[in-house]
Amino acid sequence: MQRYFVEPHLFSEREVTITGDDVHHIVNVMRAKSGEEIIVSDGAGRSAIVRIDSLSGKEVVATVVELLREQRELPVQITIGQGLPKGEKMEWVLQKGTELGAFAFFPFSSERTIVKLDAKKEAKKLDRWRKIVKEAAEQSHRSILPELLAPVTFRQIVEESSRYTRAVIAYEKEGGTTLHEVLPALMPGDSLLVLIGPEGGFSPEEVAAAEAAGIRSISLGPRILRTETACQYVLAAASYQFERTLGQS
Repeated sequence: MQRYFVEPHLFSEREVTITGDDVHHIVNVMRAKSGEEIIVSDGAGRSAIVRIDSLSGKEVVATVVELLREQRELPVQITIGQGLPKGEKMEWVLQKGTELGAFAFFPFSSERTIVKLDAKKEAKKLDRWRKIVKEAAEQSHRSILPELLAPVTFRQIVEESSRYTRAVIAYEKEGGTTLHEVLPALMPGDSLLVLIGPEGGFSPEEVAAAEAAGIRSISLGPRILRTETACQYVLAAASYQFERTLGQS
């Protein structure tokens, strides 16, 4: 069943109103008719099966048939702090990271970042990235729409790390602490910020600055991962740690 996200104020226990680009998709792509059912989520955890009542070029109005009790989110809120990579790699990180359960994405530039966001084009780029996150969340039937934060500098994201229950920085020269030593210490509802460097990784000075701020340096295993792969490793490991008992009696 097709799934769509709406703003929380357009979602009630009785009725849902869909606006924006999704109206075109429902009316012209899916060619939906009155009486058909779809799934709608408010992006904050509430989802429902709804029956379409009316369609127009501006909005689709539907009646709530059944409020759903879904368990599709990781119990720990993981924010991927991603050093801006080259080309379209960020789109891959956002799409696959959303599918694997990331709670939020926090792009940043660092000493070895090659790509530079043009201030004039940043808003357009963020709009495209948010669309990718939304489409991936719909495809994977997420009940929460991951947040895409505005890009910051490395210093700024280090300063923001205190907002999280735990914060770690992936460093290929870290030979001791692994991600699997960090995850078991987290409890449901905790938040984890994972800093992943761009193609060139982090400089020793950046790692030292992060550690001085209380961010723990960790290894992501014995193999060197590409920047666009590291996010997937982190989220897959978290899924194994926290979701392996799902479906067991």
